[in-house]
Amino acid sequence: MIKPKVTTGLLLAVAVTTALGLSGCGGKSHKHHNDVVKLRILETSDLHTNIMDYNYYKDDGKSDQSGNDPTIGLARVSNLIKAARKEVDNSVTVDNGDLLQGSPMGDYMADVYKKNDNSLPETHPAYKAMNIIDYDVANIGNHEFNYGLGFLDAALKGAKFPYINSNVICDTDCGVNGKNKGDNRFTPYIIEDKQVKDQNGDMETLKIGYIGFVPPQIMQWDSENLTGKVTANSIIDSANKYVPEMKQKGADIIIAIPHSGMGTPNDDNKMMENAVWALSKVPGIDAIAFGHSHALFPSDKYKDVDQVDITKGTINGVAAVMPGRWGDNLGVIDLTLEKQNGKWKVTDSKSATRPIYDGKNKKALVETDQQIRDAVAKEHAGTRTYVNAPIGKGSSDMFSFLSMAQDDPTVQIVANAEMWYATNNKDAIKNEADRTLPILAAAAPFKAGGRFETSNDADQYVQVAAGDLAFKNAADLYLYPNTMVALKVTGAQVKEWLECSANQFNKIDPASTAPQNLINRAGHPTYNFDTIKGITYKIDVTKPSNYDRDCKIQNVAGGSQRIQDLTYTPTSGDPITGDAFAKQNFIVVTNNYRAFGGKFAGTGRDNVVADYAIENRQVLIDYIKDQSGFDPATGKSSKTINTQADNNWDFVNITPASTLDVRFETQDSDKAATYITANQRRTMNKLDVTSSVPNFAIYSIDMTKLKTQ
Repeated sequence: MIKPKVTTGLLLAVAVTTALGLSGCGGKSHKHHNDVVKLRILETSDLHTNIMDYNYYKDDGKSDQSGNDPTIGLARVSNLIKAARKEVDNSVTVDNGDLLQGSPMGDYMADVYKKNDNSLPETHPAYKAMNIIDYDVANIGNHEFNYGLGFLDAALKGAKFPYINSNVICDTDCGVNGKNKGDNRFTPYIIEDKQVKDQNGDMETLKIGYIGFVPPQIMQWDSENLTGKVTANSIIDSANKYVPEMKQKGADIIIAIPHSGMGTPNDDNKMMENAVWALSKVPGIDAIAFGHSHALFPSDKYKDVDQVDITKGTINGVAAVMPGRWGDNLGVIDLTLEKQNGKWKVTDSKSATRPIYDGKNKKALVETDQQIRDAVAKEHAGTRTYVNAPIGKGSSDMFSFLSMAQDDPTVQIVANAEMWYATNNKDAIKNEADRTLPILAAAAPFKAGGRFETSNDADQYVQVAAGDLAFKNAADLYLYPNTMVALKVTGAQVKEWLECSANQFNKIDPASTAPQNLINRAGHPTYNFDTIKGITYKIDVTKPSNYDRDCKIQNVAGGSQRIQDLTYTPTSGDPITGDAFAKQNFIVVTNNYRAFGGKFAGTGRDNVVADYAIENRQVLIDYIKDQSGFDPATGKSSKTINTQADNNWDFVNITPASTLDVRFETQDSDKAATYITANQRRTMNKLDVTSSVPNFAIYSIDMTKLKTQ
C-alpha cells in the first residue's frame, strides 16, 4: 500500500492541535483527559429557630439590643454562606433539620399556630430567612415533630425548596398529598440537575441526589404526636433501600443528610439513633452532611474513632461535616469530582467548619445579615412581647452553675411544679387504687454547660435572677415543649433509675493524689442526669457505674452500688428504706421523652398510668403563678415563691488515703464565681488552671465532708 506523503509542517500542526484538544467546529472540546468538577456543599444544622442573632432569655423587655448575641443565629451564618459561595464556581446549600423548635421564637410561632385555629397566617420566619438565602434542600430533624404533624405541615408550606426524609412511613392514610398507609410520609429523596462549571470552564450537568433521615427514636420521644399516624424505619435499612434506587435513576453523586450523630463502629443495632458511622459504609453515598449531636466534625473529639480522618474530614473515606448548633458554625465540604469512563467519581475531598464567633478571644467573625433581620422583624417583635409576659416572683437566684456538683434550684422548681400538678390532678391516673401512691418527680438539668466542646457551651447555663419572673424565665428553666406523663414504678426501679443517672459521675479513686474529674461529660449527657424529688439519697462515686449513657447494664462486679441511703419519708409514719423501699410502689411524674423512652428502669409505655396532655413548661408557669399569687389582671404577684433547692441528694463522703484532688468545670464568670461562693454546700475553690474548653473554669470540690459538718 502506498502511504500518502505528509510534510513535517503538517505533522507538527496535527500534534499541536491534538495536544491542545482543539476542535475545528467551535463547539465543546473533544478532551482526551478526564473532566474535573469542584463542588462545595454548605450545611447548617440544629438551628433550633435561632434565626436572629439574639438571646431572648437575656431580653430586658426594654432595649431591642439587650439580647443581641453574635455567637448564634442564621442572621450571622447567612453572611458566611454568601462568602463561601463567592469563593467557588459550584456550590449547594443544605439544612440538616431541628429547625422549628428550640428557641422562644419557635414557641411563639407554635402559639401563633394555635391561636389562629391551627394555621400560620404568614410564612414561618425560619423560611422567610431560608428562602432569602436560597437553600437547595433540607432534611427533617426529630424536633420538627415536637408541635405535631399539623404544625409541621403548615410550616413546611412556606419553604421554597424541597424537603426530604426517607424513613418516616405513614401508619395510616396520612391525609396529605394522597399518601396512604405504607407510603413515605415525606419525599424520601430527590435528584436535581445541577449546572456546574468544570476546571476547563465548560458547563456540565451534574445529577445530584439528596436523601434524608431522622432517628427512629422519634416514635418514643414524640409518641403522642406520632403513634397511630406514622412509624419510623431504620436509617441504615432505608439507605440500603433507596441509595441503589437513586443510582439506578441516574444520580451521579449522592449526598446523605442524616439528622443523626456519629455513632460507634460495628454497632449492629439497625434502629440506632446515631448512625453516621454505619451510614458511611453504605455503597453509593459520596458525602454526609450530618447533625443532631450539636458537635463539630471534623474535630479532635473524633480523632480516636476507627476509620475517621479528622484532617480531611472523612469517615470510612466518605467526606462528612457537622456544623455545631444554633448557627454557630457553617459546615463546608469541598469535593473534587472526576468523570471516569463516563461516570462521576469523588477523587478528593476536604471538610471543615467555619465559626461565626471566636470564643477564645470573644470576637465576632462575621457581621449580621440585615436582610435576614428585616425579614423576621415582625416575628422577632412578637417573640419579645411573648417572652416578657410576667408570671410571678422568685425568692432567690436560680442559676445552674452547680447543677453537676450538688442539688440544683433550676431542677428543683421543675420537679416541684410536676408534683404539684399531679397532686391536684390525681383523677388523671387510670387506676383509682394508684391515686393514693406517693408522688415523686424526675427532672434533669437541660442547661449545664452544653456539650462541653466549644467556647459557646459555657453560656449554656440557666440564669434566672431572684425577683420578677416572666415567660422567658420558664422557657430558660424548661427548654422543650415536652408533655407531662406519670409512671407507676417500684422502689427497686427508682433505685436503678438513679443508678443510671449516677453514671453522670466518674469513678473516684480514694487512694489517688492525682487530679480526678468528677463529671463524666464524655460518657453521659447532662440531660440524662435525672434527680428524683420526694425522696432522699446519696451517691457513692468511689463505686463503679453499672450503666452506660443509654442505661444499658454493664454487669460490673457487685451490681449497682452507687445509690445509698435511699429513703421515702411520708407525711405521717416512719421513713421507708431498704427492702421496704424496694417493694413500695410510687407514681413518678416526668416528661414524655423520658416516660416513653424505655431506657431508664421503670419507664416505657407499659408503666404509664397518666398522660396529662399538658406541656411541662405550662405546668411550671401555672405553678409559679399559683405560688406567687399572680393576678393576671394587674400582672402583679402578692407573694414570693420559694426557688431554693431542698438538697434531697448529695454524695457519700469519701475518706481518702491521702490528699484527694477532685475537680469539676463550670462557667468562667464573675456571676458564676459569686454564686458558687454563696451557695456551695461543699468547699469549692476556683483553680488557676486552664480548661480544655475556653470560657470554662475548673473548681476543686471537697468530697470528704459538707461545709456544715
